[in-house]
Amino acid sequence: MDTQAIQTFLDDSDFSGVVLVRDGDRTIFEAARGFATPRWQVPNTLDTRFDTASITKLFTSVAVLQQVDAGRLDLEASIHEYVDLAGSTIGTDVTLLHLLTHTSGIADDVDEEAGESYADFWAQTPNYSLVETRDYLPLFSQKPPLAAPGVECVDCNVGYILAGLAVEKASGLGYRDYVREEIFARSGMTDSGFFDRRDGVERVAEGWDRREDGSWVSNIYSSPAIGSPDSGAHATAGDLMNFLNAVRGGQLLSKEYTDEFFTPQVAYDDDVKYGFGLEFDLNENGSVRSYYKDGVNAGASGILRHYPTSGLDVVVLSNAEEGAWDLVVELDAQF
Repeated sequence: MDTQAIQTFLDDSDFSGVVLVRDGDRTIFEAARGFATPRWQVPNTLDTRFDTASITKLFTSVAVLQQVDAGRLDLEASIHEYVDLAGSTIGTDVTLLHLLTHTSGIADDVDEEAGESYADFWAQTPNYSLVETRDYLPLFSQKPPLAAPGVECVDCNVGYILAGLAVEKASGLGYRDYVREEIFARSGMTDSGFFDRRDGVERVAEGWDRREDGSWVSNIYSSPAIGSPDSGAHATAGDLMNFLNAVRGGQLLSKEYTDEFFTPQVAYDDDVKYGFGLEFDLNENGSVRSYYKDGVNAGASGILRHYPTSGLDVVVLSNAEEGAWDLVVELDAQF
């Protein structure tokens, strides 16, 4: 890896966030750039906590698999066994397996492929009204399905809302409490949490994006005030590395489900397969070039990635919607 090239790239860019590259326990490269809040020009540091956006789905997947390990959930059972969906349009043939692999066929809260936008959605939906996992149900539970379960692989955020509700039912804990106790604590993720945007919490980056005129706009009204099973947990780059190592090391799941977690489950397209939250970038011969989970929201973007051939782990986190991607592409070109 050409660390000088990455350093030069960062020096010549307006990247706001952190990057961390490790080979096992050895740090190959790390850097923090930009501001945790442009309002006060507070700089990002290596221990700044960032909104991980959809990387949060990995925690939900592990939580579900933990409860499967414990015999309290069944991946092949109907989601209706665990969540009261009477009167909804969610079919009884939708399973946790479908939900975790984005093959449920249910409609998302916002259908971006049909031209809907989250900007319009949040202009009409009070984001402060979404606090508990069950608060999300009215946003999608009456929408007609897009396909039969198991037919298509299409990104669906709300599938993870239902998976989170199943974890709550099985464990008797609220989703965020469960993740704190059974994933963050057991992984050594001491700096991670679900931080309310309305609270003043130290070392938490605020999300900001550039308008066309060059001014900044906060994401305070562009996503829920606090994270949920599909998005919004906060973590440092180091803590995301700790999580990945904990899963790989068998600290969170049995060997059976550790292996399943790192196994591609369904084809998304010719080049990518989906697993239980993870995505798998394939070589031409079908082998795994990398596995990763990325995330993007207004004021947040990032990726957690592993390259099996080199053994390198990569984390990029940014507090801007478009902030991570140029750096992610630059890093990926070196592997």
